Amino acid sequence: MTQAVQVDVREMVLSNAAFGPAEVKQLQEAIADDPPTFRALREAVGQLEQRPEMTPAMKVRAGVCNYLLGRFHRAAEQLGSADGGALARFYLAKVFMALEQFDKATEQYRAASKAGYANEDCAMGRAEAARYAGRHEEALKILDEISGPVEQTAEYLYQRGATVSVLGGSPDEVVRFYERAERADPKHPGALFGLAVENDRRGNDIEAMLLYQRATSRVRAHAGALMNLGLLHEDLGQYERAQQCYQRVLDVAPDHARARLYLKDAMASTEQVYDEDAQRTRDRMAQVLGVSVNDFELSVRSRNCLQRMGINSLGDLTKVTEPQLLASKNFGETSLVEIREMMHAKGLEIGMFASERTPIDLSGDAPALSADAQALLNKPVAELNLSVRARKCMIRLNIASIAELVRRTGDELLECKNFGVTSLNEVREKLAAHGLKLRGD
Repeated sequence: MTQAVQVDVREMVLSNAAFGPAEVKQLQEAIADDPPTFRALREAVGQLEQRPEMTPAMKVRAGVCNYLLGRFHRAAEQLGSADGGALARFYLAKVFMALEQFDKATEQYRAASKAGYANEDCAMGRAEAARYAGRHEEALKILDEISGPVEQTAEYLYQRGATVSVLGGSPDEVVRFYERAERADPKHPGALFGLAVENDRRGNDIEAMLLYQRATSRVRAHAGALMNLGLLHEDLGQYERAQQCYQRVLDVAPDHARARLYLKDAMASTEQVYDEDAQRTRDRMAQVLGVSVNDFELSVRSRNCLQRMGINSLGDLTKVTEPQLLASKNFGETSLVEIREMMHAKGLEIGMFASERTPIDLSGDAPALSADAQALLNKPVAELNLSVRARKCMIRLNIASIAELVRRTGDELLECKNFGVTSLNEVREKLAAHGLKLRGD
């Protein structure tokens, strides 16, 4: 069965048969749930691009297929130099949407409509472009002008719900639109993503995760759903699954800045989890090193010598060498053997950490704050426009104001779940822009 689909994909890409909206939809469905078919499409496109000459019609096929594969820059180049027809214009608009060039997308949707592509599809595309560009009222107006059976389609209902959401409409109304869209198409990525977000906002983590998983089950998944699913996995301490989500975004969009940032933090969190056993070992060692030498039955001579040298714990003995002990007055080989046996009983050696030095604290008084910085301290931490990850840390630590934030040290923030060095640097940069620092910086 899979082989037949693969043959159909190759035929569709490499033959001179019809290639229009119906064929593209069929191609999308063929690759959506089947990785081998997705790979077959990639191979077929590679063969198409190796042909000595690419006619305008061939560029349309290649461009649309590269869009489906997530190769947006290559698709833009091929569709931009294709035949200028309705299909090329429509998918060039979709490419510009993926590249977040919303004005160019709007222009191409208009051109596609004039060239004969379905007016309703082009109008919904323009509404989406306007919404992403921040022109929310314009998006709603475009949707209001659409009428007919298209109003019951999953895409229209999803676009309507998303627009009502950004306009601050009733959350219940938004959910109803998404639920209707999901009933019309149980696999619609936007509807599933919208429902997942609404459940996420309400704290329904299990339902949200199930919806995110449905939204990301296809080969070409919704990037927003993958990002949010990754964050949920991180909240559950499932850092490797989170990494897989972010990597899937980067596989399609290598320049996705947030995915790259979150992947880096998730990898750091994974390393932190792996280091927990080592940390427990270090904690046990610290307890042993802190044991007082007075807890052992030493000879009076040995005890007096250690006291004169300021050696009070086993840790102190790990930082002095045997020659240094022997150089002490009245400290001989007998005392050295006695202390050596005491250290061996605890798994330690005299002088094993003799090369370590205690770092010197060179921190001085913090500089006086400017008047603007003083005023900023009373403002909510939201004024710093932190990323989602950093904001979640503020919530977990009950940090509501900037004043509360600057009273924290970098180490205290790093103790927060899913908050890594990248997020810490972000907080420091935001504070530095206002002449502020974390405590201890």
